[in-house]
Amino acid sequence: MKQVVKQLVSAAAGLSLVAGFAFSASAQDATSLDDLLRIVQENRASAQQIDQERERRFMDERADRQQMLSQAEAEMQEEEERGQRLQEEFAQNEIDIANKETELDNMVGTLGEIFGVIRGAASDTIGRISTSVVSAEYRGREDVLESLAEAQELPNISELEDLWIALLTEMRESGRVSRFEGEVTLLEGGTETREIVRVGAFNLISDGEYLLYNEDLEQIQPLGRQPDGYILDAASDFENTSEGYAGVYLDPARGGILSLLTQKATLSERYHEGDTVGYAITVVLIVGLLIAIYKLVTLTMAGAQIRSQLKNPQNPGNNPLGRILTVYNDNKNVDVETLELKLDEAILRETPKIDSGVGIIKVLAAISPLMGLLGTVIGMIGTFQSITLFGTGDPRIMAGDISMALVTTALGLIAALPLIVVHSIVAGRAKSIVQILDEQAAGIIASHAEKGE
Repeated sequence: MKQVVKQLVSAAAGLSLVAGFAFSASAQDATSLDDLLRIVQENRASAQQIDQERERRFMDERADRQQMLSQAEAEMQEEEERGQRLQEEFAQNEIDIANKETELDNMVGTLGEIFGVIRGAASDTIGRISTSVVSAEYRGREDVLESLAEAQELPNISELEDLWIALLTEMRESGRVSRFEGEVTLLEGGTETREIVRVGAFNLISDGEYLLYNEDLEQIQPLGRQPDGYILDAASDFENTSEGYAGVYLDPARGGILSLLTQKATLSERYHEGDTVGYAITVVLIVGLLIAIYKLVTLTMAGAQIRSQLKNPQNPGNNPLGRILTVYNDNKNVDVETLELKLDEAILRETPKIDSGVGIIKVLAAISPLMGLLGTVIGMIGTFQSITLFGTGDPRIMAGDISMALVTTALGLIAALPLIVVHSIVAGRAKSIVQILDEQAAGIIASHAEKGE
């Protein structure tokens, strides 16, 4: 109100200044005292009229401001009374809510425990259903139970039936073999629709391969690495069986064991862990086998020629026994001692050719495990170096060197075993040929001695 009065006073002062300015201007226009007096009187009457008009306007505005102030004070009083009333209602509502909660607890009684059991069962069922391979065929089953697991009030009959049906469906489908069309997300990208065989709640099979159900992405995906061939053969036979019974390998961990197969190293990967020493052992094995094969072929051919020569001793050929018979034919007229020396000399000439390469196979068979031991030592040296640099906190740092140590040992033994076997075979074949030559030479000497008598 005071601010309004100040504004009115300022306006009145302004109007006085305007009137004084107008009076000064009129006074300057006057040419005589009569004119000046007349002008002053006129200005006085005009100023009084202006003052009266301003006073009247001021009084009108004062009444309006007073009315507005009264109205504002009335509204303020009304709001204060309303706030007090709402505060009292809020306090009363708090009391009513506490009473209702107490009344609800008394009415619920043991139903509260049942509610907790139902929520827990719903949560467990959701976890079981979401990770089950049955959900690959029946999608969205867990969505019905999420509201029940997160509910803050007692469930109704319909929600209890949903929980019951979900449990019964999982129990029923876990003992059934089902075929359905499903979308498979391929490892190389993209998807395709396949016929999928679901074996209970354990595995998914399609096109003779095992599939996994990714519950996070809700996708059916092939294994990154399939199990061994005989397992896949059984899976393919089972998939193609339309009636009767067929065997199949199951993963009791519902895909957990199959997932571990993707982390298992293959034979090729194990072999390459042997590194340089492993490759050298492989070269030794290949060289030994090539020599053994060559010797087996040559000794077999020589044995065949000797057997053929035994059937026709009168016509010596170009074979070990034929060359010995040639020596006999050339020395029929000599004495027994000389003939024996000649035949021994001929046998000694044939023996190196027959025994050549047999010793090399034996040496390679002995070198292989020694090379494996060398790889073991190199791998252990690398392991201790890793321990010195990085400690024993992370075993994976040492895994590469330990794998090399073990793989090279295994490769050395694997190479030695077949080399020892083929050496025994080749040596036996060579010994049998030399024995035949010795027998025939001894027979020739005995026959010659009898003729000499």
